[in-house]
Order: sequence, then structure tokens, then C-alpha cells
Amino acid sequence: MSNKSAFDLTGRRALVTGGSRGLGQGIAIALAAAGAEVCVTARARASLDATLSQVAAAGTSGRALGLDVTDVAGIAAAIGELDAAWPIDILVNNAGFESVAPSLDVDEALWDSIVDTNLKGSFFCAQAAARGMASRGRGGSIINLCSLTSYVGVPTAVPYGSSKSGLLGMTRALSAEWARHGIRVNAIAPGYFRTEMTEGFYADEAWATGMLGKIPQGRFGLAEDVGGPVVFLASSAAAYVTGQCLAIDGGYLASI
Repeated sequence: MSNKSAFDLTGRRALVTGGSRGLGQGIAIALAAAGAEVCVTARARASLDATLSQVAAAGTSGRALGLDVTDVAGIAAAIGELDAAWPIDILVNNAGFESVAPSLDVDEALWDSIVDTNLKGSFFCAQAAARGMASRGRGGSIINLCSLTSYVGVPTAVPYGSSKSGLLGMTRALSAEWARHGIRVNAIAPGYFRTEMTEGFYADEAWATGMLGKIPQGRFGLAEDVGGPVVFLASSAAAYVTGQCLAIDGGYLASI
């Protein structure tokens, strides 16, 4: 098998949650460029039009699915219906929410909004997709979006860090449980990426300059930087890789 064919996703179908912008959009485009058919989700289905256009430009078919990852019953219904008509081979749990606040000011509503989106939602999306993958007997690949906060403590980001640390633990546990079904469960941990969700941090020039000085490669991440690692983890090139989390951080974790 050539290296090219090992990374080829032609004939595979990939579901990417939170695919309307930022990293999710970049992941969807990369999967399409590798040959996969791609379905992207967002709460507002209309917000996915730009991603679908770029998926089509990459040469494969795309579809959109309205999905609120905090609605467990809605997840089961929507993914179950999609999978019945369009069997899912790859799931990327990208949908996420971040908000910072001093820990003494965190209330239940803030905690639930972050943890329900990042951790609870990812689990039930994985569960819904894995049911189809297991029943068909040909396995699949699930990729979760962890974070540097899965590894290090960040002040004022306790709910977010808790959700992403939990997601890392979930990745490892599901990989062990679902390996017998041929389902590989891995994760990526993006470092400091300038996206619409994180723009507020980068507006603080002093913070941005200080953080840039801590990244050995000397730059912040771009949406396209996550594409290659996700394609690798989704492909047969990673057939013996499961339960792992790959940091995509320009060397940040290695340097602290």
C-alpha cells in the first residue's frame, strides 16, 4: 500500500460537528480534500453554507445537518436518521464552547453551558455514531477536539479545562471499550489558534505578544494546521493508533 492510498479517504463519510467556522470548517475542508464525503453540523443549518461551498470546491459532496449538541434526544434522533441513510465512517467532535471567568464567580449556568457542550455533547454524538459503526461491522474513526487545558491548568478557565480534561479521559476509555468493534477513538489538542471563538483573547495585544513568546515556532495556529493531523487519524495510515491525543501547538507543551 502506498503512502498516498493510506491517507486516501475516498468512499468514506465524515460527520463534523460545529462545522460552520474556525477549526471545524478547516477540518471539513481537509477531509473533503482527502476524498471523504462530509456532513457538517451547527445549530443554525443556514450558517453552514460557506463550509459546504468550500467542501464542494475541494471536489466532494457535502451536506448540512442542524444539530444542537446539548440536546441529547436530538443527537440520537438526528445522527441516527443520518446514519441510516448515509452510513458514518468518521466522526469529528469539534463543536465546543469557551468562556472565562474567575472560579469564584462561576455559576451553575456557565458550568453547564460549557460542560454540556464540550463533554456531554461529545459523548452522546460518539455514542450515536458508534452504534452504526458497530452494527455494520466495519469499524470507524472518532476524533475528539481536546485542548492544551486537557494537560495544563489555566486560571479563569476551570469549567473549560474540566470539560477538556474529561474529554481526554473519555477518549481513552472509549478507545479501550470500542476497539473490539474496530472503532478507533483518538483526539487532537489544538494550542493557541486565532478563531472567531477566541478572538477576544487576541484583541489584548499584551497578552498576545506574551503568549507568542512562549510558542517555539513563533506563530499562532491556523485552521489549516489541524487538517493534516485529522486526516491522518481518520485514515488507514493510523490503523493501529487509538486512545491517543496529538497536540497541535507549535511546540508549546514540549517547552514548558
